[in-house]
Amino acid sequence: MQQRRTIPFFNYPALFAAQEPELMAVLRDVCGRGAYILQRDCREFEENVAKFTGAKHVLGVANGTDAIWLGLRAVGIGPGDEVIVPSHTYIASVASIHFVGATPVLADCGPDHMLDPQSVHKLVTKRTRAIMPVQLNGRTCDMDALQAIADEHDLMIVEDAAQGLGSKFKGRMAGTFGKFGTISLYPAKLLGCFGDGGLVMTNDDEVARRVGLLRDHGRNEEGKVVAWGFNSRLDNLQAAILNFKMKSFPQALERRRAIAARYQARLGSLAEMTLPPAPDADPRHYDVYQNYEVEADRRDELRAYLEEQGVRTIIQWGGTPVHQFAELGFKDVNLPATDRLFKRCFLLPMHTALSDEDVDYICDAIRAFYGK
Repeated sequence: MQQRRTIPFFNYPALFAAQEPELMAVLRDVCGRGAYILQRDCREFEENVAKFTGAKHVLGVANGTDAIWLGLRAVGIGPGDEVIVPSHTYIASVASIHFVGATPVLADCGPDHMLDPQSVHKLVTKRTRAIMPVQLNGRTCDMDALQAIADEHDLMIVEDAAQGLGSKFKGRMAGTFGKFGTISLYPAKLLGCFGDGGLVMTNDDEVARRVGLLRDHGRNEEGKVVAWGFNSRLDNLQAAILNFKMKSFPQALERRRAIAARYQARLGSLAEMTLPPAPDADPRHYDVYQNYEVEADRRDELRAYLEEQGVRTIIQWGGTPVHQFAELGFKDVNLPATDRLFKRCFLLPMHTALSDEDVDYICDAIRAFYGK
């Protein structure tokens, strides 16, 4: 083992320090102009994300959760409808369905931890209106298989791509497959601001119009109130920060892929662990590794050992998939793959402040734990 290091799970201060002069210049510029709500910085950021993803419309909203339920309202999902969604997701995905009055139906995950199309197919009923794939950990689901189910049953695809900005399936960006897709701009996400933020992306003009009204009190482009709406606008200061970060975003994604490749090279031979698909392992997928979610024998012992070595890890969602929240009314939901996964899974550090030496230290610690 190398000399003991301290490696936080996510290093917020280091990411700020790496670009502090440029970021402070952005803050001074926006504050000096007094440009705080739906100003040109927000419009430029939306346009740049649209160019990057190929989406026709991109609308900044207050956070990733708002993005989902505003999208659901815009496409008419409501009481009496069912939406199929994976249990391996943050509660926001499912809560958004609940708070538009629809019923979330929880599905199982596949070997890559993504929504399992076979599970989805079994859950379709006469009340099903939509399938919500969650583009988890910087990977896009098998959208061909999910679209085939949607086509067979005349269903909508509505994407929670909170963790997927920049990931692709068959060359197409996450968030651009369905009636709408959503992105989270939470600080620890692939593209993060200094607070909360979110995006709704759509190729549908009418969905974009409705989301635009819903996010700004029902006001149209002339400022006239023409519908009931909410206050869910992406803060212009955050938009300016994000617009600056967009300039280096492709390089940031490549760094994440390089870290994933290094983990693969050092840990891929361990029989005791299951790693995410390696970069370029499947030509259909371009993964960008929002998280690095592994499975491990003796998981809790391994995590305790890594903690002793100064390496912080977490289990996603606090270790509880949505169907295990009995207090929310989920009872007798049988998702065996998800249950098995959450006895073994956890996240290793994955962010652009990690050095190659940090990754090697983490891998050395894991190999030492397993006696390799």
